[in-house]
Amino acid sequence: MKRGKGLKEKIKASKTLYRGRLINLRLDEVELPRGTMALREVVEHPGAVVILPLLGPRKLVLVQQYREAVGEVLLELPAGTLQPGESAIDCALRELKEETGYLAKKIRRMFSCYLAPGYSSEIIHAFLARELSVGEASPEADECLRMIPLTINRALLMIRQNKIRDAKTIATILWFFKLSR
Repeated sequence: MKRGKGLKEKIKASKTLYRGRLINLRLDEVELPRGTMALREVVEHPGAVVILPLLGPRKLVLVQQYREAVGEVLLELPAGTLQPGESAIDCALRELKEETGYLAKKIRRMFSCYLAPGYSSEIIHAFLARELSVGEASPEADECLRMIPLTINRALLMIRQNKIRDAKTIATILWFFKLSR
C-alpha cells in the first residue's frame, strides 16, 4: 500500500480569522476520507531555522531568553523565522550573527521537521555551523538574549534533567550528537 494512501482530507471551505506579523490563523472545514466533516484550526507560519553553533568538537553556544508564550526563561539554540524570499541557509547565517555575533565559515543543513503539525504549518530547518569567528551580535529590537557556551556533555545532562525544554533545541542537539555519527 502506498504510504498515506486514503488518509488525505479535502478542504471544503477555508477562512482566515487573523493575519499577523509572524503568523496567520485559518479555519478549514474538511471532509475526512470516510465522508464526515471536521474543522481544522491552522496556524500558518513561514518556516524557521535553528542553528547548532560549534565552538569546538565538544562545545556549543546556546542563548537564554524569556518566552512570553510560556512565561519562562528558556535555554535555546539560536533560531529565527524566514523572511519572505529568504533561503533557509541565508536565514541561518543571519540569525546566527544577529543572536550571537558569530560568523560561520562552514554551515550545512542537517534535517527539517515540523514542530506541531496538529495545528501549525511551521517547518524548521536545522543547520550545523562550524569554524566560527567572533563578530558583534545585533539582536532585533524585541529580543533580549544572553549567550551561554556549554560543553556538549553539560547540554546533554541539562536535556536529561529537563533544564533544556525547547523542542527544536533538544531535537537538534540529539540528532547531531546521537544520530549524525
